[in-house]
Amino acid sequence: MMKILPSYAVVDSLKQHADQASAATIQSYQAETGRTERMATTAAGLTLDFSRHLISEQGLNELIKLAEQAGVEAKRTAMFAGEKINKSEGRAVLHTALRHMGDRLVMVDGEDVMPAVRDTLSRISSLCDTVHAGQWTGWSGKPVKHIVNIGIGGSYLGIKTALDGLRPYQRKDLQAHYVVNVDPADLAKTLAVIDPETTLFIICSKSFTTMETRVNAEAAKAWMLEQGMPEADSARHFIAVSNNIAKATAFGIAEENILPLWDWVGGRYSLWSAIGVMIPLMTSFAIFKRLLIGAFEMDEHFQNAPLEDNMPVIMGLLGIWYSNFFEAQSHAVLSYASDLDAFPGHLQQMDMESNGKRVTADGQPVDWQTGPVIWGGVGTNGQHAYHQLLHQGTRLIPVDIVAALESHNPVAEHQDWLFAHALAQAQALAYGCQEDQIRAEMAEKGASQAEIDMLAPQKVIPGNKPVSLLIMDKLEPETLGALIALYEHKVFVQGAIWELNSYDQFGVELGKVLGDQIFEQLTADSAVNEADAGLNQWLQRYRQKHHRA
Repeated sequence: MMKILPSYAVVDSLKQHADQASAATIQSYQAETGRTERMATTAAGLTLDFSRHLISEQGLNELIKLAEQAGVEAKRTAMFAGEKINKSEGRAVLHTALRHMGDRLVMVDGEDVMPAVRDTLSRISSLCDTVHAGQWTGWSGKPVKHIVNIGIGGSYLGIKTALDGLRPYQRKDLQAHYVVNVDPADLAKTLAVIDPETTLFIICSKSFTTMETRVNAEAAKAWMLEQGMPEADSARHFIAVSNNIAKATAFGIAEENILPLWDWVGGRYSLWSAIGVMIPLMTSFAIFKRLLIGAFEMDEHFQNAPLEDNMPVIMGLLGIWYSNFFEAQSHAVLSYASDLDAFPGHLQQMDMESNGKRVTADGQPVDWQTGPVIWGGVGTNGQHAYHQLLHQGTRLIPVDIVAALESHNPVAEHQDWLFAHALAQAQALAYGCQEDQIRAEMAEKGASQAEIDMLAPQKVIPGNKPVSLLIMDKLEPETLGALIALYEHKVFVQGAIWELNSYDQFGVELGKVLGDQIFEQLTADSAVNEADAGLNQWLQRYRQKHHRA
């Protein structure tokens, strides 16, 4: 029989509170005097309203005890101190150092990493100044107009999320492009719209060997040569973020144009590093620094706020509550700001790659449910689609609604309508619409009893669906940085309670290994006789199609 959680003393008490909550309603909890004020917290320009949850204040207090018993505070201290909490890979986890704005030393293996971080930021700033001044030119002497980011996973998702969130701050004289997928169509659509004489490619790969990034970079360079770029001018069109200087220089990138990425920065947490260089290139270094400052402010809150008023801790605990005591399988993030349309995709990697684990940090099999499926999108679009399942489906799916009070683009009553719908969805999820009310309304409109009996049950919206409101005044660089950092720390809290290593990703490696093996079989000169019949049939069919049989 699966356990709910590791053996924490507070688990039995939490089970009792969960039983009580199962028999209660969010509406009855909300009727408690002062609940809305007590179940809200503000940090780094964000306000979390967590009053619309299926939990009593006493139950929430027990969740705080869970965080204490799981050692969240000590584990948090170890992370910020540069201890090697990524045990399986023997690495520190210090993406927070990339946005550290204080005077505190950040030590790894006895060395303060902050001078190297600041030096890299200075190099990024200088690069941005050169490009923005029109002084970085291609082989024909024309300034850069197109910037193409070649990278996958954390070398794409976080960058796109940040840049999309910074749309009002993007430069009009530069165009951003992404090449992510090994699907040739992905590269082709970018090559079709860029000017080779004015394009700067950024190759983002710590090892410079990531398959998708490598083959796209090689194809992009081959295309540039075909378009007339002299081989000697490769350095004017390609820069890299990588630790493999030898491979990057062999590709044709000047060593001074290779920015570092340290092994204590995981890919899904790397947008704050030189991996995110496209962000200041497409905006400005000042805007990028504001993004870092917002994340730093959330880091400070996470480190210093008491657990009961700590935004990442509260969000992490509520996720534990539904995953482990209500068997929720997924979690939806709905953004009522279209510039955050890429955010759920970034969260999917951040959360599911971090906590999608079946063994503890010590290598022992877990006997409890870990990471949920993360999904979502732009809320106003979802209202006309999958919100149906949220409101009337049979699954319990906790929801985060992210919204801003003010828009960068005021048009008529658009923002009024947008925020009204964000609040409306929160109300509908929490309270629903009950059958007696529906019956009364139908009767008032003259419906027959037979019609009422048939339609009323179909119109019932049961409510009691937990929802958090995450509100900011405006989507600005600081609030965007804080928002992303908030979810990073939420993931940390949940991993700490589930006793996971949230910072390795062995689950993504097998597909890479098998992909390499199958690629060799697909492209081999000799005949293939794969023992696995199911695989063999598709190997043979593909080879026949490409005349390799």
